[in-house]
Amino acid sequence: MTENAAPLLVTGPPPYLAYDGRKIPIEISRPVRSARIKVRIDPRRGIVLLLPKRASLKAGLNFLKQEIDWITSNINKLPSAVPFRDGAMLPVLGRMHRITHVPEQRGFVWAEDGRIYVAGAAEHLPRRVKDWTRKMAKTEISVWAADYADKIDVRYSGITLRDQISRWGSCSSTGKLNFSWRLLLMPEEVMSYIVAHEVAHLRHMNHSSDFWQLVDELHPTVAPAKKWLKSHGAELHKYGVERRDGV
Repeated sequence: MTENAAPLLVTGPPPYLAYDGRKIPIEISRPVRSARIKVRIDPRRGIVLLLPKRASLKAGLNFLKQEIDWITSNINKLPSAVPFRDGAMLPVLGRMHRITHVPEQRGFVWAEDGRIYVAGAAEHLPRRVKDWTRKMAKTEISVWAADYADKIDVRYSGITLRDQISRWGSCSSTGKLNFSWRLLLMPEEVMSYIVAHEVAHLRHMNHSSDFWQLVDELHPTVAPAKKWLKSHGAELHKYGVERRDGV
């Protein structure tokens, strides 16, 4: 950002923030349970203005003006987006792979020697890489989940993949395990820790000392995995993102 340049809130419609040569869109959301006006910086969606049901857009935009310094400070912390494109680098189980378009080849997507090869027309590449990452994540997670469940003699009712920001995994009261597909982007010892954590919830639906003792039994290197997540976890949300502001 050039010196003396100041962020400018443009009310639109649609509203956006003019900042550092970019037009950063402001997404308006009205969560059912929202009791007050809030603003959130989403790694994939940009600026999200949360409005209670009865709050006006004008009130929300005035709130943004008051929070403009906080907003711009946190936008600067967002990592640059890495869309699924030919030549982009993508970590798979912690090892960097280069997405490589091979239109002359038959097949779909496969990984080999540090590359993710994508056949077919160029316009289908992002979708094919997206589908491949979800499939690979489901395969890797399922292997670890089955192994951990057998070790402590528990059963789960299924595994689903999502792309949430607030958590890497969860376990429902019905025994369903939910994970972010982005576990595929982590080193295997970190991914397997998260799987162990959720499988342990099949026996202890809490974070009691008994729960953590069980996690330690399943995955002895909990501390290093937590440290890696704290240092690098947020960066994983930049992959496969097509931000409208071009960040």
